[in-house]
Order: sequence, then structure tokens, then C-alpha cells
Amino acid sequence: MKTIQMVDLKSQYLNIKEEIDANVLKVIESSAFINGPVVKDFQKHLEKYLHVKHVIPCGNGTDALQIAMMALDLQPGDEVISTPFTFIATVEVIGLLKLTPVFVDVEEGTFNMDVTKLEAAITPKTKAIVPVHLFGQCSNMQEIMRIVDKHGIAVIEDSCQAIGAEALVNNTWQKSGTIGTIGCTSFFPSKNLGCYGDGGAIFTNDDDLDYKIRGIVNHGMFTRYYHDMIGVNSRLDSIQAAILDIKLKHLDEYIAARQKAAAYYNKAFAGHPKITTPATSDYSTHVYHQYTLRLKDVDRQQFIENMKNAGIPVMIYYPVPLHLQKAFAHLPYKKGDFPVSEALCESVVSLPMHTELDEEQLHYICENFLKNIGD
Repeated sequence: MKTIQMVDLKSQYLNIKEEIDANVLKVIESSAFINGPVVKDFQKHLEKYLHVKHVIPCGNGTDALQIAMMALDLQPGDEVISTPFTFIATVEVIGLLKLTPVFVDVEEGTFNMDVTKLEAAITPKTKAIVPVHLFGQCSNMQEIMRIVDKHGIAVIEDSCQAIGAEALVNNTWQKSGTIGTIGCTSFFPSKNLGCYGDGGAIFTNDDDLDYKIRGIVNHGMFTRYYHDMIGVNSRLDSIQAAILDIKLKHLDEYIAARQKAAAYYNKAFAGHPKITTPATSDYSTHVYHQYTLRLKDVDRQQFIENMKNAGIPVMIYYPVPLHLQKAFAHLPYKKGDFPVSEALCESVVSLPMHTELDEEQLHYICENFLKNIGD
């Protein structure tokens, strides 16, 4: 049996090696390393895949979120709502731009924003909401869009973990990141669509925002050396675009492989009193960037150590909710304010999840999981 990895990028690469190598070599031979033709090709192909009008490639997913907020002209003191159970990048950029983060707790089952608590968090200072499509499943975008339309608030979808997932809005299935005002994604290597370095992209159907974002990512410049606004330097380099353009062709196949592995896990753990498998909603598909479940009455650290000794990596995403991080100690939040997020941080574990998991590996993982968790 192959060594079990949390994410097996090498095996995935070997399966598409000839395609990847040939496309990368074309870039090297062309010497068009920044904003070369392959970047524009990838952009067009991703627009077609997502059924979105505009895709603007950028340097990484964190930049994508920051640039989205810059494009909306958010000002210091403006409030931006998100959740405390996510990777820090979502809220880090809010703080970086001197905006005010406002948290809404998440649902126990989906780990996404509890929309029943959203409206109560909106104030006259609220200018944007950032729903996080965590672990590969979309937030309840139907309800979120209903609320924001009522209040005139922008929506920045954090789709960094959910590219390819679809949400049901107004009886139509739409790709994650294409429903709100602006969508953002990351091409970090471990993502479902990942490059071999850093990369990201911003999505919008708004022509004016598209124009503005393209200026922001390039030093606020539309005509060379004429700078119309303060921007940043955030570009997807051509070699990464060449890799992503090949992997995009395989994305649906990769999603299917992840869903198959998740189904195996779900069946193996069904009904166990100490395990709560991830919930799937009826308003979103799930592309399983992570397979995250909850444990009950289990010594989590000892369990992780036992799994490690069996050659099985197990991760905790995430051990500390954002409102209890030192970086946000200045905010008016305390322990107990977001009980679901806090409970999840104390009980979740994530199992290996990638496109190359085979049945032998899955059987071994599940067998050891159940043995180490006890009756």
C-alpha cells in the first residue's frame, strides 16, 4: 500500500505529467512569464467553466479577498460580516484594511454561516458580508442574497475551498463564487484546483467592477505608467496558469473522486455514537476540499497520535476560532460568544482527502479510525 498522505500532489501530477510538462515548457520557450497568452487562455476557460462573465487572475486567495474589498471602496470603520470558524485570511484582510470584522456563528452540521443569525448582526455600518464556503460546501446563498438585497449590502464569496461546488439560488444551480457581488478563490497547491505555487482569482458579473479590479491588481494602472488609483502587485504568473489550465480540464473528475472517497467514509462511520459525519445540505453540492467530522467523548490529541503511529495523517481545521485569536484580541468578543464555532474547534478532525485515494487506503484509514476511537 502507498504511503497515506493528507494530500497526494505527486501522484496526481504523475497522472497528468505529460500534459503539465508540455504546457510549462511552452511558457519557458516563449519567455512570456508574466501575463502571457496562457494566463488569458486560462482566464477564458475558467470563465466558461464557471459561467461567469469575468475572471481576474491574481497572486493568491488572500490577495483576492483584499482586492475585492478595495474594489468596493470599503473605508476604515466599515463593518464586514463573516464567521469565526475559518482560516484567518478571510478576516485578516478586513483588519489589514482597517475595516471592522463582525462575526456570525456557524451551523453545527455544515460549518457554514448560520443565516438565521445574520440579520441581527447587520448595522448601518455594515457594508459587506463574506460567506465562507467552508471545506467545499456552499453557504445558504439563497437566504444570504435575500437578506443583502433587502439591506443593500455587497457579498464577497470566499470560495477558496469550494471551486466547482454549486449552490441552488432561485431554482437555478450556480457555481460557487459567481452568485454574490464578487467571488474569490485560491489556487494554493492543496486546493481542489491547485497550482504548483501561489495563485488566486476574482470573479464578477459586473463590468465596472471587472475594469476596476484589473487596475487594482496591476498597481492601479490601466495605461502603462499612469496610475489612476492605489493598487497592488498581484498577478498569476504564466507557469502557474499553464498548470491550472491543464488541471481545470480534470476538475470535475477530481471532484468526483473526492465525493467517492467521502461516500466511503460516510458509510464506514454511519451511526457511530462518537462520530458525526459532515452534513450535506439540499441547497449545495459538496466538493470535499476537506473531509471534516466531529468527535464526541474522545481524547482527540491521543487519537491523532494513535493515527499518526498507524501512518495516517489527521489534521485539525481549525483549533482556535478567530474571535479568540491574539490577533483579534482588540475586538469586543470573548469566549462563549460563538458557542458552535468554539465547540467545533474542540471536536473536529479532518481525514486524508485527495484525488488519489484508493479503496485499500480508505479501508485502512477507516479500520484504524474505528479501532482508535473505541466503542
